Amino acid sequence: MTAMSDVTVLLLTFFMLTSTFVQKEPVKVNTPASVSEIKIPDINILQILVNPSGKIFLSLDKQEDRMEVLQKVGEEYGIVFSPEELQKFKLISSFGVPIQSMKQFLALSEQQDKLLPDAGIPCDSTDNQFKIWIRESRIQNKELRIAIKADQTTPYPMIKGIMTSLQDLRENRYNLITS
Repeated sequence: MTAMSDVTVLLLTFFMLTSTFVQKEPVKVNTPASVSEIKIPDINILQILVNPSGKIFLSLDKQEDRMEVLQKVGEEYGIVFSPEELQKFKLISSFGVPIQSMKQFLALSEQQDKLLPDAGIPCDSTDNQFKIWIRESRIQNKELRIAIKADQTTPYPMIKGIMTSLQDLRENRYNLITS
């Protein structure tokens, strides 16, 4: 019995150390079903998360890219971020607030998770910050793969607007995440 418990503990330790953790997402998304079995790579991913009401959230997997992209998008809007704010942004897995509200968002500590689902990156004709985030992300990392993860109840015009913004940037290759 002792040998069996030793093996169990060793296997448990092995699986815990070799597994990758799922990153926390700002909103719960039920992806549509699909028969495709193509796996999305684990690195160099820009994930676009769209909730049922059409709010957009982004997540970059490389922390250094996140800092550089935030600086460039801030420069586009005349906002300068302090090293402390850049460090906080570097540790956030998903983000989705208008760039004008980013300083206030980074100043929050525990309330970030509560505020994030009600926010979203603007993607409309008057203020398409989504395009700027994608453009700066692609400039920062040329090997970046774009993946769209949308809820199955998200209206088609919302998804079409995202795809149109990507096409405007000549980003014609992206993955759709399904279950």
